Amino acid sequence: MGTAIIVIILLLIVFFALKGSLKHFKGEGGCCGGSPAVKVKKKKLEGTVVAEKVIHIDGMHCENCRNSVEGKLNAVDGAVAKVNLNEKMAVVSMDRVIEDAILKKAVEDAGFTVVDIQVKEG
Repeated sequence: MGTAIIVIILLLIVFFALKGSLKHFKGEGGCCGGSPAVKVKKKKLEGTVVAEKVIHIDGMHCENCRNSVEGKLNAVDGAVAKVNLNEKMAVVSMDRVIEDAILKKAVEDAGFTVVDIQVKEG
């Protein structure tokens, strides 16, 4: 009887571990200490969009990661970011010229690595 109880407990532990891992890999869990329920406040540019840049980012795994990056980029004056977690990139719309170094610092301040920054064409 004792062995059956131990087996049941171990099966429950494995079940909940797998369930949490699946949510993590789908980007649904708060793997980085946050909750995906926390949303970044929407920001609008004051002026007309003069340029857009695409930032390729390494290290994002979940909604909390996405929210952190988006929040830091939106804190840059004259920039509004949309982060795509699946593509591991952010598209930043700007109403003024913003140096790549400023955008890179914002991403790094969120705890992630910038792989590349490109001017979005079209």
